[in-house]
This record gives sequence, structure tokens and C-alpha cells, in this order.
Amino acid sequence: MHSQGVKIPFLAGWILILTELGGSAWAQAVPEVRPVLPGEDAKNYHLVWSDEFDGTSVDTQKWNFRTDSKAQSTQEPGNASVANGMLTLALKQQSAQGKAYTGGGLISRRTFEFGYYEARLRVPAEAGWHTSFWTQKYDGVGTNPKLSAQELDVIENNSAKLHGYAATVHRWAPPSRTLGSKWCPTPDLFQAFHVYGGEFTPERVRFFFDGTLVLSVDVSKEPHSEQNIWLTSIAYFNVKKGAKAVAPAAAEFDYVRFFEAK
Repeated sequence: MHSQGVKIPFLAGWILILTELGGSAWAQAVPEVRPVLPGEDAKNYHLVWSDEFDGTSVDTQKWNFRTDSKAQSTQEPGNASVANGMLTLALKQQSAQGKAYTGGGLISRRTFEFGYYEARLRVPAEAGWHTSFWTQKYDGVGTNPKLSAQELDVIENNSAKLHGYAATVHRWAPPSRTLGSKWCPTPDLFQAFHVYGGEFTPERVRFFFDGTLVLSVDVSKEPHSEQNIWLTSIAYFNVKKGAKAVAPAAAEFDYVRFFEAK
């Protein structure tokens, strides 16, 4: 999972780097990371920001921890860890701030706007957890959308349904409404890691699953704003029907990347 061949399974070009060694310059070819997009679309982008999670702890220069209480869990910084080339969000049955469960998440310190957002991840197998890779401007407290013109949900999965996920574009600028949403049928999302992508342009938002287009939404007449990247998993289930979250569980993220148009 963490070898170079899996971390970057979609190399499509090469960059030459000149290195000074023993008084003589020599050229070494290194792979250029390309997005998981169809054909010519991939060539239109270059990587400008990423986290491959190759360290031993969360890079706090890149990330804020999600620490709000929402749905049925409080999000704890200690539930987010990095090891063996992976970000793991531990999901626990644990009391915190009036909630019976704890989840976790990271929110990028940097803001982004137009480009291609991509993450490779695996959702938990246990029921009761809402795992997502999405973008919205962060207000420093929680998921209040007041600062954001829109929200791009590249993937939202409720783990009671492992054979699909929702991709959605929300408009938050008044009047708020959903601009487009689709349930995307898939193989079992716990059994393997998959690549989820969201392309954001002034005219259109397109969502991809393993490089295949699943939804396109016209946003040409909509207001736009900067976005933060969110990687999160929280307890979310129907209390009225007596459902509960199954814990312990974990959501795993292999990498997250942002590409800009060349």
C-alpha cells in the first residue's frame, strides 16, 4: 500500500532534475504526479499541494484538527494519527462533551479555489460513521457555512451503506440550495481503497470515482469562494430508529492532493 508503486499508480510524465555530484552535473528522471483523470484531462493539471502522510504524526503546518461536536460524536485531535504512509481517523465509543462517541478529522490551513481535488481513502466497515472528503471555507470553529459561497462534497459515505456514496454541490450564498447531488453505486468501499476527485472551475464542478466521471454540475452563474479541504469521519445515525454506531472503527486516507490548471 505504501510503496511508491501504489502511492503513485498513475505516472504519466517525467521531470528532469539537475543534481550537482562530484563537480559534474547529471540529470535524474523523477516521476511527475498526475491526477487520476481521463486522458487529456490529466495533462491539464500540475500538482501544487499534497500530503502523502509519510511522516510519523499529523503535519500541523498543513492541518488544523476538527474539534467540534456534531451529530452523535465529538471530534478529538488524538483520534487523528499518521503512520506507515497513512492518516487514520480512529472512531470510538467514548464520552466527550455530551456525546457518546468520538470521531476525528483534519482541515487544511491553506485555502484553495479552482483546480482538481483528489484523495485516496477507505471508509470504515462498521455501521454508524459518516466519512467524507469535502471542501468548504473553515470559520475556525466548525462547519458553519457563513464564510463559504459553496460546499463541494467529493464523497460522503454513511457506513451502513458500503456500496455507494453521495457527491453533492451545495450553494451557501443566499439563497442557499443544493445545486446538484447524486448517489453513486460502487463496489464495497471498505474492501479496497478508491480514488475520489473533484474538479472545480468557474463554469462547472465535476466529480470522479477512480477516474470515471459520476456527476457534472453547472456553476457558471453561481458565486464562488475559497475552500479548505476537510478529511473527516463522525458518528452519524438515526437515533429515532434506535440505531447506534459500531466502535471501535477507523477511516483511512492514503493521500490528499490539489492540482492547478497549467
